[in-house]
Formats: sequence, C-alpha cells, structure tokens
Amino acid sequence: MNEQIITAPNGDRLVVVSETEYRAMRAALEDREDVAAVRTFERRLAEGREELVPAEFANRLVDGENPVRVWREYRGMKAGELAVLAGISAAYLSEIETGKKEGSLSAMKKIAVALRTDLDDLV
Repeated sequence: MNEQIITAPNGDRLVVVSETEYRAMRAALEDREDVAAVRTFERRLAEGREELVPAEFANRLVDGENPVRVWREYRGMKAGELAVLAGISAAYLSEIETGKKEGSLSAMKKIAVALRTDLDDLV
C-alpha cells in the first residue's frame, strides 16, 4: 500500500491513500461485517432463536398478504385451532385475516404467542 502521512492544521496525523486502495479497504471491512452478521444469524438459528422461512411464505408476506394468515398456514394450523390457542373467537380471527379488523393489541399479542413469532412479524 502506498500511503502518505500528513499533519492536519489541528495537529492530527492523517494517512492519505489512493481512492482505489481506500475502496478496497472499505470493501474488506464490509465483507467482515457481513461475515459477522451471518455468523450471528447461524448461532441464533442453532439456538432456536431464529428460523428459516421458505421463499413461498416470505414472498407472500412481501406481496402484502395478511401476515396472520401466512404465519398460520406456515405453521400448518387451521383457523379454528389458532383461535382456540389465542383465546379469541374464530369470527374475530377471520375478520383480522381478511383485513376487516386490525385486531386489538391484546389479541395480536396472543396470536403472536400462539404462532410462535414476534408481534412485529404480524403488524
């Protein structure tokens, strides 16, 4: 690396490198950050604190489909089963899944617990 050390007017010592070398250093740092993020995810996955969601379900969420319905179907649950586990009526769950009602915070928390997912994944 061809670097030059200069002194700034405030007395700080600065290292000057070419733009090409600077960009290469930035890329190497970003690669390390990406590797660290992947390792963190893999550790959390092994600990059961993360999960892999098949593209079919992820795409449905990205496309704007109701997340309660998508997560319920991903978990292989019938609507009536989720309603019982969440302690809400099947009719109320249906209204949430069809977008007729947003669902109270309390109901959404119960649904999240029943679906074994974070509330953030549903709202």
